[in-house]
Amino acid sequence: MDFSNKATSIKLFDISTTPMRTFHMTWFAFFLCFFGWFGIAPLMAVVRDDLNLTAEQVGNTVIASVLFTVFGRFFIGWLCDKIGPRKAYAYLLVVGAIPVMGIGLATTYESFLLFRLAIGAIGASFVVTQYHTSVMFAPNVVGTANATTAGWGNLGAGVTQAAMPMLLTVAVWFVASESLGWRVAMVIPGITLLLVAFLYWKFTVDSPGGNYSELRANGQMASSKSVNGTFLEAAKDHRVWALFLIYGACFGIELTMNNIAALYYFDYFDLNLRTAGLVAALFGV
Repeated sequence: MDFSNKATSIKLFDISTTPMRTFHMTWFAFFLCFFGWFGIAPLMAVVRDDLNLTAEQVGNTVIASVLFTVFGRFFIGWLCDKIGPRKAYAYLLVVGAIPVMGIGLATTYESFLLFRLAIGAIGASFVVTQYHTSVMFAPNVVGTANATTAGWGNLGAGVTQAAMPMLLTVAVWFVASESLGWRVAMVIPGITLLLVAFLYWKFTVDSPGGNYSELRANGQMASSKSVNGTFLEAAKDHRVWALFLIYGACFGIELTMNNIAALYYFDYFDLNLRTAGLVAALFGV
């Protein structure tokens, strides 16, 4: 990531430069990815009754929503190196939008489980967000840039806890059924992800110097073939595994809370869906 023309300052209200346009697109995309990823979590009380899910089955869907993220992040990191973060993020947003909207088609535990597993792929958005800001900002501000873009993303997991029950309420006004309402409500974040995919493709580039394809064509960057084998190289570094364990413990707890908090408050404190969502939102906010 030794590119020239990296930004040495963060000017929040300046979108005329490539790094700052990327900064704002990354946090916004990441925010919506987390919104879509955990959009179904605050509605699980309704989904559970609609699909007659047991406590064990609900737990399995929570695990599924996280499981695919692990493998998705391995792949998306390699893809960023291979084709650049601009294309990688746009593709991920499109692919992620499909199960977010499609989960409304689930009619059985098995189909719902598969959709939650597929939605987990969008959690790989964290990797692209951090990668893209790291490419765009110089060492004196890259930590702040990464922290800000990532923080806004995690905020999405909090906002969705409060927003999705409200979307459900609006949906029920039109379809007069909670069983259909939660399915309709999930279409909104899915469509938004598709829109952001288009914006990300149009308004960002891979690096301050241009897109990877152009840099490679001009001989300013190593061939994409040089990316092959880098995963094994990283896996041999003990520092990678130290961070792996630390991050797994920290973020694993956060994901658990995001997935079960609303349902917990709904069941054990007799709160309605909207109030339970507002309380659960505090963890992400």
